Amino acid sequence: MSKKTPLLTLLAAACGVAFPALAQSRTVTLTAQLKNYGGDGAYLAAYVTDAKGTYVRTLWVAGGKAKYYKHLSDWNRLSAGDAKRLSGVTGASVGEGRTLKVTAELADALLDAGYEIRLDAAVEDMRDSPSEVRIPLSKAGAGKPYAGKQYIQSATVQLQ
Repeated sequence: MSKKTPLLTLLAAACGVAFPALAQSRTVTLTAQLKNYGGDGAYLAAYVTDAKGTYVRTLWVAGGKAKYYKHLSDWNRLSAGDAKRLSGVTGASVGEGRTLKVTAELADALLDAGYEIRLDAAVEDMRDSPSEVRIPLSKAGAGKPYAGKQYIQSATVQLQ
């Protein structure tokens, strides 16, 4: 047995302890209550951006017809290079006065590091509302309601 074996064993053990800590995640629940705006169902895109506003990932897209996704303009522009942006994250549009609730797993490293959850909104025959709501991913902001600009009454993020 060489003298390197204890060092390799120690290194392997240290990695086994350190890497799970780096990969820690938590469940995040986004709830958006829509206003009674007097129109058709809303298309919504919920996505994460970093401190510089760069797209990180899509959490959910509400609205079944891809031809209308161009009206979710900030999300559509920022996520255009993400081939998996719609993989398992789409559902029906959300009617006025209704609530959208989305649950996702996000890395703990995103908390209190300048990341945001953004919601874009669009309604047929009405104005588009890019970045309708921007919610900081922070422990201090968890559970706090954030007002929307046009279609969303309020949105909150719960951390578990």
